[in-house]
Amino acid sequence: MADTTALARFRDSDIWWSFRRSPTTVVAAVVTVLFFMGAIFAPWVAPYNPFDVKSLNLMDAFTPPAWNSGGSAAHLLGTDNQGRDVLSAILYGTRVSLMIGLAAIVLSVTTGVLLGLLAGFRGGWVEAIIMRLADIQLTVPAILIALTLDGVARAALPKHVHDEIAIWVLVISIGVAYWPQFARVTRATTLAEKHKDYVNAARIIGVPGARIALAHVLPNAWGPVLVIATIELALAVIAEASLSYLGVGMPATQPSLGTLIRIGNAFLFSGEWWIVIFPVFALVILSLSVNILGDWLRDALNPKLR
Repeated sequence: MADTTALARFRDSDIWWSFRRSPTTVVAAVVTVLFFMGAIFAPWVAPYNPFDVKSLNLMDAFTPPAWNSGGSAAHLLGTDNQGRDVLSAILYGTRVSLMIGLAAIVLSVTTGVLLGLLAGFRGGWVEAIIMRLADIQLTVPAILIALTLDGVARAALPKHVHDEIAIWVLVISIGVAYWPQFARVTRATTLAEKHKDYVNAARIIGVPGARIALAHVLPNAWGPVLVIATIELALAVIAEASLSYLGVGMPATQPSLGTLIRIGNAFLFSGEWWIVIFPVFALVILSLSVNILGDWLRDALNPKLR
């Protein structure tokens, strides 16, 4: 009964009404879900395992898409220079890109929200230090910060060790680059909430400050944080693709969308356009869909736009 009531309330909510009234948002949501489902179930839905060396056949290399002359129905989007199925490579590459993007955003949200709560609640020199660090970092492009951290990791670690933990190096590099936005919005919410009556009442009855911040103030910041996280997810995926395209991201043995684009770019002008075009198309559609969802969520949670 409770679940039914909750579902009924959701169907009557402004957010669901706004979602149904926006065909573009519905299409973006469907596309995003398809990407996530394809990434999660890649081992089961991909026609081949493109990174199983034993299953590769160099005689299948540079097979064009199925609808082109010389194409094969066994490889719908063609194959690359090693005979790997491009569709399967995209599914597995999307899996890696989304995994890195999601983990990086979780790190950014956790770091930014905690620092924003601390800055807003403590004030004084603690707030000044945290906010000045955020301001300084915001003046530097996120991709440059990620490149710097990845470069430090490459210099400090042997190559084989770095390749083994490359995914976590990227997560930390991208996650550290995006925390200031979350810290700023959380601090602003905290400053607006900490002098309200319910916070003062909690202080009077002896509720610890950390509990007030986490249990009472933080829920009021989740709306803006969720909007930023949705938009930053697309940016994190693009950042990962950019780093991998530059050759400082995922190794060729664990390719992401960026790695596939880097590999395919070498064959673009020799006629094998499909090796790079389809991964680029997947990255653009994924990023665009997530951005559309973020824009819709921002408008849906803004009472001034209702």
